[in-house]
Amino acid sequence: MAATFGGRLALGLVAFGILAVCSLALMLLGRRSETYQGLTDKEPDERFARIAGRAWAGTGVVLTVGNLSAFIGELASGRSGDPYFWFVATAAITYVAFVVLWSRRT
Repeated sequence: MAATFGGRLALGLVAFGILAVCSLALMLLGRRSETYQGLTDKEPDERFARIAGRAWAGTGVVLTVGNLSAFIGELASGRSGDPYFWFVATAAITYVAFVVLWSRRT
């Protein structure tokens, strides 16, 4: 939708089509999948809660490493790397804040 509003109608329609197909596949195939049902329950059991937590942690690592790599690549290319710096800085500050918060609660 953002691409469409940005003047790139074809890209917007392609992105919408991909998302629609993926959504439909999840709706149709997800009913049979124990994993899908466990991860989409409002109150998952301990196993699925642990799986979801690890998945989010892994996602955070991948995104942080990707943004750090982009930041370093921007610097190596002679550019400022400013947008990627803020993503990396936000990730670092958030990580430290949650470590402090959770270490006091447990």
